[in-house]
This record gives sequence, structure tokens and C-alpha cells, in this order.
Amino acid sequence: MSVPPRAVQLNEANAFLKEHPEVLYVDLLIADMNGVVRGKRIERTSLHKVYEKGINLPASLFALDINGSTVESTGLGLDIGDADRICYPIPDTLSNEPWQKRPTAQLLMTMHEIEGEPFFADPREVLRQVVSKFTEMGLTICAAFELEFYLIDQENVNGRPQPPRSPISGKRPQSTQVYLIDDLDEYADCLQDILEGAKEQGIPADAIVKESAPAQFEVNLHHVADPLKACDYAVLLKRLIKNIAYDHEMDTTFMAKPYPGQAGNGLHVHISVLDKDGNNIFTSEDPEQNAALRHAVGGVLETLPASMAFLCPNVNSYRRFGAQFYVPNAPSWGLDNRTVALRVPTGSPDAVRIEHRVAGADANPYLMMAAVLAGVHHGLTNKVEPGEPIEGNSYEQLEQSLPNNLRDALRELDDSEILNKYIDPKYIDIFVACKESELEEFEHSISDLEYNWYLHTV
Repeated sequence: MSVPPRAVQLNEANAFLKEHPEVLYVDLLIADMNGVVRGKRIERTSLHKVYEKGINLPASLFALDINGSTVESTGLGLDIGDADRICYPIPDTLSNEPWQKRPTAQLLMTMHEIEGEPFFADPREVLRQVVSKFTEMGLTICAAFELEFYLIDQENVNGRPQPPRSPISGKRPQSTQVYLIDDLDEYADCLQDILEGAKEQGIPADAIVKESAPAQFEVNLHHVADPLKACDYAVLLKRLIKNIAYDHEMDTTFMAKPYPGQAGNGLHVHISVLDKDGNNIFTSEDPEQNAALRHAVGGVLETLPASMAFLCPNVNSYRRFGAQFYVPNAPSWGLDNRTVALRVPTGSPDAVRIEHRVAGADANPYLMMAAVLAGVHHGLTNKVEPGEPIEGNSYEQLEQSLPNNLRDALRELDDSEILNKYIDPKYIDIFVACKESELEEFEHSISDLEYNWYLHTV
């Protein structure tokens, strides 16, 4: 991937600064392995230099655990002297941050080697490598995310979250009430500011729906014919939601399972594949008879167990799963069936697509997309058949077979011959090292439940 011409980049910077003379600062952003946004803040006068020469950040940025500590076993820290790489702007991501009191803009970055080649451990580059295989076939991926989140109170109880009081009624929501419009009204100012902020930042979010737990919502993004851009939007949307909610004296969480007994937060992605003329190759009056669709589904199902560590990358991720919460725990597909892993909506022949329903909102969108598209490409090129679609409740027909914990998921990923063909094995080693480090720390901790059960009873 060549860096865009400097003249093109400088034109973007000049136009933005001219249009926004009030901007004082620019946040330079890059998403780490966990999807956490990190970077630097500069004054507006330094923006041209960023477009001309980039900025330096250490390669170890992509070897950070969830707490922001470098995992040395990745080899990206002290082993290489914590050396810098260079980060360049991603075109068309310069926008205002509407929540800031002091006018501030933001700009997404991607990391490169000093010589200019993309840095292999940047999750965006991991995805780009997979996307390039479709480009070689003359195919374009069209994708859109659905992102679930909870609004939570800024004051938690004993470290546990609780729903925020409604700005309208002053009460905390207690019931499920999926799709209830009244619950949207309770938090209308915050939710509307999210949609307006997304519009200001060029993020194609057009709808918010009430989900199936107290103060849980979902934001839907439009399809875009660029999976990298779709992931950029998802990363920026999470940041926007967090900051707008904070302005309204609330916090948010994208934790996969913040409440026992309530629905978790998912990250669904809709995918279709366009040919060189822009036609959806999944288009069909009868999706079961569309070979390209079947093969794409077959490939994703075959790689699903090995993809779980990218789809569900944290210990908490696996607490989402359960039939009552519409989280599939076996490789399965079906037509307009929300109990399966891969749902094929059947509303319109030219809008046939795959809805991937397994990942949690705690997944890194770039890595999730890379795993899903690796499965699609594998299926298309090897003509993998998916078996018969599931009709009715898949939970009553299929036993749980996907990895149900992070350690097993990491083993599946590490051992996958297929994913190692699509994702640089060096990157898989880094990912596994970081997650095993987190897992080891988790397993050495002692939970409150252990004290309650065992402290005075054994």
C-alpha cells in the first residue's frame, strides 16, 4: 500500500483548516490490538507536518494488553529497543470532535515501517492483506456494522455497573422492553447528539434502536463498498458514543457481558460481495441456489472455530453466549433466522447478504473483519459447501461446539492452517502472546465468589 501523494494529503489539510479556523488542536488516533484508540494531540500549526512527514510512535503500541502495558513476549518491546515506526494519515478521516469544549479535530493514522511499507502488526494492515486477495479477483467487499452498547451510570456500585437515571423521569430502567420507543425518549438528547455527531464526523450512522436490556442500544451503520472504511467508522463511532455520553453525565460500556442475566453487547456485520461491474454476486430469488453465497457461507462456517479468538478476544467475551440472548454457539446458517451464526436476510433479491452474528462489541473491528473475510475468500476459492440451512430454533437442534473460553479459542487460532494462510503467522503469534498474558493474569486472580464459597467452608 503506497502512501497517498503528499500534495493530495496537504490539500485535505488545507481545505479543513480553512473551513475550520476555530480548531486549536488535532488528535492523531490509531487503534491498538484491543481496538483501544491511542495517539497524540498536536496544535493545528503542526498538522501540515503530520501530512508531510507523519509522526513517530513505538511499534510496541500493537503489543499492549487491555491495561496498556507492553507484553514483552511479543518481541515488539525491549527486544527491539522499543523502536519507533512512522504513522501516516488515513485519507478522509479528518473531522471535528463535537464534544470538545476547546475546538479540536481528529485524524486516523496507520503505522508504516520507516522505509514506507505498511507495518505488519497494525490491525488495519492485517485486514488490508486479506482484502487484497479479493481485489486480485476483481471483487469488492461491501460491509456494514451494527454496534450494541449500554449507557451506564458514572457512579457504579462496588465496582459494578448500573443503568443511568433517565434525564426525563429520574428513574433507572429495569425491564427489557426491546424496540421500545419510550426508552429512546428517556435518553433522547444523548442519543440524538450521537447521531448528529456521527453526521458531523462523516460516520454513516442513521438509526438507533432500543435493545433487549435496560439502557442498551444499537447503532446501525450504512453499507460502504470498502471494508477498511467500514472498520474505521466502527472504531470512530465507539469513541464518539463514549464522549457524547460523558457530556450527558453518563458512561458507556461495550463490554461483552456487563450484567449477569441480561443480554450482552454484540458486533454484527453485514457483508456482500460485488463484481467488477458493481453487481452483488449473492443476488438471488432463491439464496439456497446461489453457489457463490453457499460457498462464502461454507468457508466462514469452516473457519468459525479458529476465528473465535478474534471475534471474542477477552475472558468476558464468552459470557455472552446463551440461547435466550440470541448468541449462536455452533457453526450454523439459515434464511432470515436470528438463532444461527450466519443469517441470510431474504427481503430483496439484490440485497441478499451474510449477517455474521457471533462477535462481541469488545472485538477489534479490523481483526474481526479480517477473520470473517478470510472465511469468505476460502469458501469462494475452494467451493466449500455449508450443508443445509437451519429452520427454526437452532439451539434445540445443534449442540454447542464453538470454543466457549479464551484459552481454547487461542489454541484453535494458533493451530489453524487456513487462517495462517490469510493472516501473517507473525501477527497471530503476537496476538496470542498478548491474550495469553491477560489470561494468565486473570487466572491468578481470586474472585469474590471464590471467597464467598470457600473462605469459611473448606
